[in-house]
Amino acid sequence: MADSSRVRVDAQRNRARLIEVARSAFAAGPQGTAAPVALDAIAREAGVGIGTLYRHFPTREALIEAVYRTDLDGVLAQAAVLLHDHEPVTALRSWMDAYAGFVTTKRGLAESLRSLLQAGTITSSQTRQRVTDTGVQAGTLRADVRADDVAASLVGVFLATPDPAQSDQAGRMLDLLVAGIRSP
Repeated sequence: MADSSRVRVDAQRNRARLIEVARSAFAAGPQGTAAPVALDAIAREAGVGIGTLYRHFPTREALIEAVYRTDLDGVLAQAAVLLHDHEPVTALRSWMDAYAGFVTTKRGLAESLRSLLQAGTITSSQTRQRVTDTGVQAGTLRADVRADDVAASLVGVFLATPDPAQSDQAGRMLDLLVAGIRSP
């Protein structure tokens, strides 16, 4: 796509609307996969033609990747806002809740994201590095705590509590994690 300063305002709006509609459609897709959702239905719901969808996203995978990256950027950007409004440990714990919400919504895209990972389009190391960097910026950790260990612990919490009905347990586990890594 061209430089964003050169993209027409209506094209930017159409792209954003397509991502928004796709996010909702993929999250509500049958059996938690993005595959059954028809792209023409996404275009129609977004108020654009199928050609507009394909100009922005030439493949289903490109659309899924855009949803994923847009949402990841949003949750990572929350760290700065939280740090501005809260002390670092509170900001870190609040950010963990935001990240948990991100992970929960992406479970519906699990199979599609797995194929993007296998193709190398999205790498777990890129995502892990971004999440780790944000976590380090958003908290006061003990000197012996490695940020990548914190990121791995977050993944463990989310793997151990995959059902939305387990959100209370996930919250308690995140509280334990923060208590264990904070500076005295």
